[in-house]
Amino acid sequence: MQKKLASFLVIVVICLTVGLPLLTATAAHADKLADAIAAAPIGTGAGQIDPSKSSGFLGIPGAPDPGMIMCFLWAIWVGWIFSTVGAFGGVMAGVGHITIYGLGAYAKTFKDTASPLNKLMTDSIRVSNQWLVGLSALVSTVNYGRQKRLVTSLGFFLGIGALFATLMVVYGTAGKVSFSQYQGWFGLCVFLIAAFMIYEMSPKGQSNKKAAKEAVKAFEETVKCKGDICEQGVETLKWSLARTEISFFGQKFTFSPIWAFVGGFLISALASFIGVGGGFLYVPFLTSVVGLPMFVVAGTSALAVLIGMIFSIFQFMVMKGIPVYWPMIGVELIGIFVGSMIGPRTGKYIPEKVLKWIFLVLAFYIGLRYTLRGFFGISLL
Repeated sequence: MQKKLASFLVIVVICLTVGLPLLTATAAHADKLADAIAAAPIGTGAGQIDPSKSSGFLGIPGAPDPGMIMCFLWAIWVGWIFSTVGAFGGVMAGVGHITIYGLGAYAKTFKDTASPLNKLMTDSIRVSNQWLVGLSALVSTVNYGRQKRLVTSLGFFLGIGALFATLMVVYGTAGKVSFSQYQGWFGLCVFLIAAFMIYEMSPKGQSNKKAAKEAVKAFEETVKCKGDICEQGVETLKWSLARTEISFFGQKFTFSPIWAFVGGFLISALASFIGVGGGFLYVPFLTSVVGLPMFVVAGTSALAVLIGMIFSIFQFMVMKGIPVYWPMIGVELIGIFVGSMIGPRTGKYIPEKVLKWIFLVLAFYIGLRYTLRGFFGISLL
C-alpha cells in the first residue's frame, strides 16, 4: 500500500513539475524573447546578431547550439554527482551551460550592446540548471526513500523554508542580474562549498561526530557483507516541532524542524539567486549542524531541493516568463534520469573520504575560475 501511494505521489510531482510551466506558458513569454532579440544590433561582430546564421540557443541566430550527445553525457555526470552526495548537481549543470556549451561567453557579448538579451539569457541559464537538478532530486528522493536513507520530515521542513526564499529571490532578481554578476557570485558561492568541506575534514569538524562515524562504519560493513541496508535504515523515534529523534544503523540523531525551516530559507535564498538547487549548502548544514552521516544526507538534501526546484521553476517560467531551450533541456533530462538512477546504487560503495576529496578539489577549482572570470575578467583553463 505504501509503495503504491509513493508511486502515485511521484507521478503527481512529475506532472506538476513538467506540466505546469508548459500549460501556463503564454504568447507573452515568446514575445519577451522576440523583443529582446529584435532590440539587439544587427551585424557580424561580438554583441551583434547575424540573421544569416542558423538558430542556436533559444532560437537566436548565431547562438551556440550544443551537440545532443555532449548534452546527454554531461547530464549523466550531473545526475550522478547530485544523486551520490545530494550536492553539486546545480553547480555542474551551471558549468555545462556556462562553459562546456559556450553559453556564458556568448551571453556576455551582449552586456553592453543588448542588456535585456544578456539578462534574459542569464535567467534562462539559471532556470535550465534548475530543471536538471529538479529531475535528479525527484529520482534521488524516490531511490533513497526505498533504501530508507531519507529523513522525510527534515527534508520537508527544509523544503518549505526554501519555498518562501524562492518566491522572494526570483521576484527580486529575475531580469536584473547581468551575466558577469551572476558568474562572479556563482564562483564565490562555490568557494563556500570548499570552506565547508575543509572544515568537515578537519579534526575539529570531526570531533563532535561520534554517532555519525559509528553509523557510517556500521553501514559500510553491511554493504561490504552484502546485507540488507533497509533493516537498519532511517526510523523516526519521536516527532515534534521542537525536537525530532531518528535512528540510523543503531545510532540516534536529533534535530528541530523549526530550525530546519530557517536553514532551508537561508540556503534557498542564496541558491535561487545563482540558479542551483542548494545541495552544496544543504549537505554541510546536515552534516555540520544536524550531525547526520553522509549516507543519509544525500537523500534528505534531494527532497529539500526537489520542493524548492518545483516552485522556483514555476516562478521563473510562469510568473516571470523566462524561456528555456527545449531541444537542449529535453536531451539533458534523459541523461539526468540515467545518472540519477546510477548514483544511489554506486555511491554506497564509495568511501566518504574519497568523495569529499574529489569534491573539495572540484569546488576550489570551479570557485576560483568563475570568481576571477566574473569579477576580474581573468580566464583560467
